[in-house]
Amino acid sequence: MSVSSDTTPEPSGLPAQRPGTAGMRPSGPPPYWQPGTQIWWHYRRRTWLPGSPETVRPMTVVRDHADGLVAWLAPGTPVLRPVLTDGREPRAVQIDDWYRVREKRSLKRTRWRGTGILKVAPTGVPWSVWLFWLPDGTFRNWYVNLEDVHVRDDLHVVTQDHVLDVVVQPDRSVRWKDEDELAAAVRWGRYDAADAAEFEKDARAVEEVVARWGSPFCDGWEDWRPDPSWPLPALPPDAQAEF
Repeated sequence: MSVSSDTTPEPSGLPAQRPGTAGMRPSGPPPYWQPGTQIWWHYRRRTWLPGSPETVRPMTVVRDHADGLVAWLAPGTPVLRPVLTDGREPRAVQIDDWYRVREKRSLKRTRWRGTGILKVAPTGVPWSVWLFWLPDGTFRNWYVNLEDVHVRDDLHVVTQDHVLDVVVQPDRSVRWKDEDELAAAVRWGRYDAADAAEFEKDARAVEEVVARWGSPFCDGWEDWRPDPSWPLPALPPDAQAEF
């Protein structure tokens, strides 16, 4: 999760060749979105097909150029996220129950809680860096979400979550997060051992960026604040889900 495009090589398997990304292009080349543009950020599984559950987050573009995309998820934004068919959330069930292949998903429409997230999506790397703040506006930490190299079309960004994450504190200390969830995802066929090894390699690449205090950690985004005139983004008009 960094804004520099030379922090780590692209992983094997081009995201543009996976379901749900047909006709999309890699992020990086123009045309770019203007600040204030409202876009939709999607997380889709490899098995995704139109109509399948997915995570959708309406966001506002802060900056977009060759080095990467920066976008804001405002508090109270309507979002879509997968839940089990009985309505239970991922954190409300045992890890293995969530990742079992036979478990079905449905979509829930809700609103983003908390103080909002600034996402920095570097060009050509398999992660995005999320910045979190405390309710009083104090910067809390960076959260590196390992995910597919991003692809896009006119208004959508599409990627796939890799389960494993890296937390970076203001004192530059680093810890991995959700190794147990990645192990469960492998046990139940969401990913295989080779995938897990690749994700762990990506996490180590993030550690290298932090060690040299590369972008975006050195870029001062922790002092950024959203434009108060920005309207709250909406979900896509065709979004189908229960509240």
